[in-house]
Amino acid sequence: MTIKEILEKKNELLDKKITVSGWIRNHRPQKEFGFIDFSDGTCFKHLQIVYDNTMENFDGISKLLVGCSLEVEGTLVKSSGNQDVEVKASKIKLLGDCPEDYPIQPKRHTKEFLREQAYLRARTNMFQAVFRIRSLAAQAIHKYFGDRGYVYVNTPIITASDCEGAGEMFQVTTLDLERIAKNGKVEYDKDFFGKKAGLTVSGQLEGETYAMAFSKIYTFGPTFRAENSNTKTHMSEFWMIEPEIAFCDLNGLMDVEEDMLKYVINYCLENGKDEMEFLDKFVEKGLIEKLTKLVNSKFTRITHEEVITILKEAKQKWEFTPEYGEDIAKEHEKYITEYFDGPVFITDWPKDIKAFYMKQNDDGKTVAAVDLEVPGAGELMGGSEREADYNKLLKRMQELNMDVSEMEWYLNLRKYGTCVHSGFGIGFERLVMYLTGMENIRDVIPYYRTPGNCEF
Repeated sequence: MTIKEILEKKNELLDKKITVSGWIRNHRPQKEFGFIDFSDGTCFKHLQIVYDNTMENFDGISKLLVGCSLEVEGTLVKSSGNQDVEVKASKIKLLGDCPEDYPIQPKRHTKEFLREQAYLRARTNMFQAVFRIRSLAAQAIHKYFGDRGYVYVNTPIITASDCEGAGEMFQVTTLDLERIAKNGKVEYDKDFFGKKAGLTVSGQLEGETYAMAFSKIYTFGPTFRAENSNTKTHMSEFWMIEPEIAFCDLNGLMDVEEDMLKYVINYCLENGKDEMEFLDKFVEKGLIEKLTKLVNSKFTRITHEEVITILKEAKQKWEFTPEYGEDIAKEHEKYITEYFDGPVFITDWPKDIKAFYMKQNDDGKTVAAVDLEVPGAGELMGGSEREADYNKLLKRMQELNMDVSEMEWYLNLRKYGTCVHSGFGIGFERLVMYLTGMENIRDVIPYYRTPGNCEF
């Protein structure tokens, strides 16, 4: 049986023989008996194994080290310690030995050390909690959209379109780079795809094509950005959730964003109680209270211009002076969420600092874009109503010197039965950071990819 099954059925299994397999997480051998903290990874809680000197090979069992895998036979009994139940072992079989230099010992390791041991860090309590919450959050996202009639679409990882237009794509090629270095000539027509291709930075554009067929779709997959950034919130490989919704304007989009975020948070609070309690105690004090408050709050909606006015009127010295027509800094995001005491949707952003595909407002200066700012994290989601006017979109692409011929298929969506449609994106790792209280994005993905780091 698994430890999860044993703990769920502990009352009916009491005083019965059971067999369980797992790993030693801690071992306290005594002269005549010993205690093994046992985990098989099927739930966050562990099971205590008690053995004594009446057992065969008592001396050998006493010498077993942390990390060893075992098969244990015994009787489930009430515990005289902190646990409800424990196993009184009758037989312990060593399945896989573990030496003394095993890096994950029963003590507190720094997160920096554990990043160097990324292939082993999931064995610690902290990362057991983090990656269980990550799994629950993924389940919640699929359940939320699936229950509401969204079609799950797998958009391509290899693409010829740079969705954000930032030119920060990893290039995909089969060309001989050494030969190119010698002759200085790149012949993309001879490359594998016959043109310049890269790893996707977003599935949005392809997602829009399916929204025009199914009305409501969402993508959930890996994206890549060749940005030479080493901050706590940036990675070169990360996962994105990107819904696209036909017949939906900006206000309708914000309704979906708020509802989805509350659903996912509530799902994790309800289904990950043990993990959340651990994270609240050891990672971020007040985490559960923070998340519960967000679930019960009403999100403020305010324009970018109104935000700048509030910031300018604030009796506070800024490191970065807020200006109309410009982006806002982290310090501004923090102030605004504190000012309204909760999450804030900032809408109608300056056109020149947003992507080409966003609907242009009648003022000619702003677009129907929205960013969601949440307390303690800043920007968590970004979205917009998409430009549905063919001529306006074409003109904007030309203003930005985009290769219109490469994007003809995207423009054609505005010719072939277009409608009001909107979508948003949320970085999955940033969401997991918010859910777990972890401060570094490298600690919420199994194997992080950042500039200079591609281990394991």
